[in-house]
Amino acid sequence: MTEADLGAALPLPVPSAELQDRLARRRSAPAQSLTAPGPSRPQIEQILTLGARTPDHGKLFPWRFVVLGPQSRAGLAAALAPLAERQPDPGKAAKVLSKLTAPPLSVLVISAPVTGHKVPVWEQELSAGAVCMNLEHAANALGYAASWITDWYSYDPEALALFGLDDGERVAGFIHIGTVAEAPLERTRPDPAVLTTWRD
Repeated sequence: MTEADLGAALPLPVPSAELQDRLARRRSAPAQSLTAPGPSRPQIEQILTLGARTPDHGKLFPWRFVVLGPQSRAGLAAALAPLAERQPDPGKAAKVLSKLTAPPLSVLVISAPVTGHKVPVWEQELSAGAVCMNLEHAANALGYAASWITDWYSYDPEALALFGLDDGERVAGFIHIGTVAEAPLERTRPDPAVLTTWRD
C-alpha cells in the first residue's frame, strides 16, 4: 500500500460462495505433517500483507512478525531441548519440538501491545490473535496448509529469552505453513445454537 492508496474507496462486500465454502471447510493441519513445498519469498510477503489487514482498534499495529526458516528453527529446537527436560512431562515436551522443525516455514507472531494507550491491552492482544487467524486464511488462499500453535515454549521464561521478545511482549502463536500429502480429517465442531443468546 502506498500513500496514494490512503482514503481510496474499497470494494463493498459481495456474496461469495467460494469464500463461504472455504470458511465452512477451514481446518488446521497438524504441524508435523507440513512438508515442502512452502511459500516462496514473494508469497510469504503476500501472506504477511494479507495477514496484517486485521481489526486493530487505534491503528496501533500491536504485533510483529518473525519469519523463521529451517536453519533458525533447527537452532531453536536444539536450544529448547535442554529446557524440555525440565518440563512436567519431558518426553512430551521434547516430542512437540518437531512442530518447529517439520514445516518448511514458520511465522512467529509476537503480541507487542502499546502500553499507556487509551486502547486496552486486552483489545490489542485480541488483534494479535486476529492476525494469527488471518495468516492462516492467507496461507490457505495461496494453496498452503497452516497450523497455529503455541506449546510450552511460548510460556516458559527461559524459552522466551531465545525468541528475542522485548518487555511486555508475548507469543501470540507460531503459524506453521507448508503442504500436506493427505487432507486433514474433520473434527468435532461447536453447535452455535448452544453458545448463542438472542436478544431483541
